[in-house]
Amino acid sequence: MDIASREHIIQLINRFYEQVTQDETIGFIFNDIAKVNWEKHLPLMYDFWETILLDTAAYKENVMGIHFSLNRKVPLEEKHFKRWLELFNSTVDSLYQGEIATLAKKRASSIASLMQFKMKQENEGIRIKK
Repeated sequence: MDIASREHIIQLINRFYEQVTQDETIGFIFNDIAKVNWEKHLPLMYDFWETILLDTAAYKENVMGIHFSLNRKVPLEEKHFKRWLELFNSTVDSLYQGEIATLAKKRASSIASLMQFKMKQENEGIRIKK
């Protein structure tokens, strides 16, 4: 079965973040550093993924700004993005297969690469200023 509805996205995102919060590599970022309010965060993530996978206009936030703020608290490194992507891809693969599932993994890879690049730039800029 492929990803075809918001309900599928909700299932994917819920399962993904259950794993994230328990993960040794990135769980602390969400639990201890960001102290994520899941009641607020999860609906935003449903909107975000619905927008980029099902071509809706549900998500209206600035995704980069939030991550820059977090990066200033704890530098987000390659290992964090790699693990996030591994968990995301394995979650997709455990639930869905098909064109949209493949698109989800491609989009996640692009997002992880772009964010990693931007956070690395910021981290290098901070080091140079000191």
